[in-house]
Amino acid sequence: MAINNFPAALQPLIQQGFLDREFEQALRSRLAYRGIADRMDFSVGIGETLTKTRVGLKPSVTTPLAGAGNTNLDNGLTPQSYAVEQFTITLNHYAATTDLNMVTSRVGIANQFLLNAALNGEQAARSLDELARNALFNAYFGGNTRVRTGLTVASVNLAVDDIRGFQTVWVNGVQTPVGASATLTVAVGTTNSYTLVGVVADAVNNSSTPGGLSGVLTFSSAVTVADGAGNNPVVAANASAVLRPNGRATSVALTAADQLTMAMLLNAVTQLRVNAVPDVDGAYNCYLDPVSARQLFADSDFRQLFQGATSANQVFQSGMINQFLGLRFIPTTEAYVQTHPSIAGAVIRRPIVCGKGALIEGDFAGMAAADVAPDDALVSVIDGVAMVTREPIDRLQQIIAQSWYWIGGFCAPSDTTTTVTTVATATGAAFKRAVMLEHIG
Repeated sequence: MAINNFPAALQPLIQQGFLDREFEQALRSRLAYRGIADRMDFSVGIGETLTKTRVGLKPSVTTPLAGAGNTNLDNGLTPQSYAVEQFTITLNHYAATTDLNMVTSRVGIANQFLLNAALNGEQAARSLDELARNALFNAYFGGNTRVRTGLTVASVNLAVDDIRGFQTVWVNGVQTPVGASATLTVAVGTTNSYTLVGVVADAVNNSSTPGGLSGVLTFSSAVTVADGAGNNPVVAANASAVLRPNGRATSVALTAADQLTMAMLLNAVTQLRVNAVPDVDGAYNCYLDPVSARQLFADSDFRQLFQGATSANQVFQSGMINQFLGLRFIPTTEAYVQTHPSIAGAVIRRPIVCGKGALIEGDFAGMAAADVAPDDALVSVIDGVAMVTREPIDRLQQIIAQSWYWIGGFCAPSDTTTTVTTVATATGAAFKRAVMLEHIG
């Protein structure tokens, strides 16, 4: 790459590769949720959206072929087909930049130059991590919400806190908007279920759930006043698994005593295993913030399990990044933290336990192509992110631009083809590869 257009004071730094190493170190410092994503290249020349198809399995055969029916050209057999489902990744362009004025930053120029690169890398890492987190939780919040405005009379319309997971249903493996011909069974309250036939988002979003979208659900029959009482649970038949302490039905029902326990984590592992979700190198990844981790260390079951065991020291000394009971703990400061709506000073925390394939990252393969990054441009692609350093092109040739950009997207693929006909213990959740936990902290 050509560097002759850069000031002489910076050329040795670039030639020695300091800039690349500084960027890479910062980029890796904060990876958490992005770490669960399976990486794939988004090929050039196929548009901005890529639809992938996942093939399901055929059901087991446990009935012997009848001898009397083994005739004709078909031998008494009926052709079987397998189910398919689709998921979509959409490309988006993310970028940021920092200017460095060679005159005003003349003192300590080398340090300022490297500092800008490091801060750009940290920003890129945190941005991609939050994009990964948002895509993951967007799927696993789906189908679990509460009544936002309680009914005073029976009605087919019900205002809820979050309509994610209620807007579409899978028809022949394709996500189809909910309507009269594509309905969804939804449990409202604790006893009754209703048929959902329409969903409308609010003009002004009033959701209290992170990333949520408030709206109105329309059912084919009126919801009773008892079922539609304020803060009652509203759960779709294909909702993702959400575990809470003491059987709490919604996040707002959590109390100060509802803290994270080892039993909840073991239940999450069980949920993944009954759906035959593959682990990640021998264990499931549990992403949790430091407060959630601290509560786990205080749990009596956790302490008793390791009391007197030599492995206890390893778990505690490793700062929770360890494998035991089928779990690998990965602390992160990017976890969702939500203020509890009715308990002063309390917040709702959400660890999530993930198996392999819970998230997919699509990186645009043409980010550093010759027509995007010419041969004389200073562009480095580090861990899928492009770092660009532009020489001074202002009138006084004093201002250098240091930028980064990423073209890609994240999506959480569904597993609707995994049913009891192929995996006997499977649940009805559309998204099966992660389990979210909610507790007070």
